[in-house]
Amino acid sequence: MSDKIKYSKGIHQAFTYLLENHEEFFVIGQGLWSPWYVGETMKDLDKKFGKSRVIDTPVSELAVTGATIGASITGFKPLVVHPRVDFMLLAIDQIVTQAAKWRHMFGNNSSAPATFRAIINRGGEQGAQHSQSLLSWFAHIPGLKVVMPYDGNDARDLLISSVLADDPVVFMDDRWLYDETFEDKGLKLIDLKNVKPKVVKEGTDITIVGIGFTVKKILDTEISIANLGVSSEIIDLRLLNPIDYSVIITSVKKTKRLMVVDGDWSSCGLASEIITSVMENIPPNELISSPRRLTLANAPAPTSKILEDEYYITSKKIIDIIKEIY
Repeated sequence: MSDKIKYSKGIHQAFTYLLENHEEFFVIGQGLWSPWYVGETMKDLDKKFGKSRVIDTPVSELAVTGATIGASITGFKPLVVHPRVDFMLLAIDQIVTQAAKWRHMFGNNSSAPATFRAIINRGGEQGAQHSQSLLSWFAHIPGLKVVMPYDGNDARDLLISSVLADDPVVFMDDRWLYDETFEDKGLKLIDLKNVKPKVVKEGTDITIVGIGFTVKKILDTEISIANLGVSSEIIDLRLLNPIDYSVIITSVKKTKRLMVVDGDWSSCGLASEIITSVMENIPPNELISSPRRLTLANAPAPTSKILEDEYYITSKKIIDIIKEIY
């Protein structure tokens, strides 16, 4: 029987590995000891490695992000935890105007290899100000790599590779995945430069691309998709910026149908970017049907549980679009 790994445990293993093997690494941010903020992803790390390397701070997103970027410029490999990506926007100048531009401004002679852990909290009637994901905001920025894992192995391996990368990385971390369990394939040290989308299920009739938590929603819907007589090829995007489209293009050339499921807003979003980039490489007459996207409505998240059920991605919504395609 193979070992299992929770997504949250994968994050914890990544931090443990980095703290044990890289003296230049430290983590800083708000509520690092608190399950309310970070679940069990950092449990007892401050007790094991000390509060000089696991640094809990007051609430000041701008200050801790600036300190993280400054440390990265001087040779450290720091990671700052933002327990809610919503309020990471208070540090947007530091991330976008400073860290992302640093290598460019200094003629490739210096970089700011900081990692920004952006935790997404959604549902639970938290409302509009506490339920954003903002994926395409950060994926839009040149000089800023953006990672979003789906399973526990990638949560561990991609977090390590993000910290060890030579450039700033936003690590998008979805709390809806924390309790999900996966087969543990063992730690793999990978170079972020070599990360591509991953085919997590092969199929012949339609290519469905998911991003983070939506990969789980697609896989949860797979039996219902198969009951329609449809063989789906499911792809986990993994790296949101830059995107290597070769895996997706190869798949769509085979299936001749494309659907993208993105748990963010549709306007100027990743779903439309993926569809456009694929269509720039495949003539429309080679497809059986037009590409489709499933996203959130262009509206702030509701607070009501009943409205949340209508707002977020569901298996029914995935099935309804597949029925329309066929």
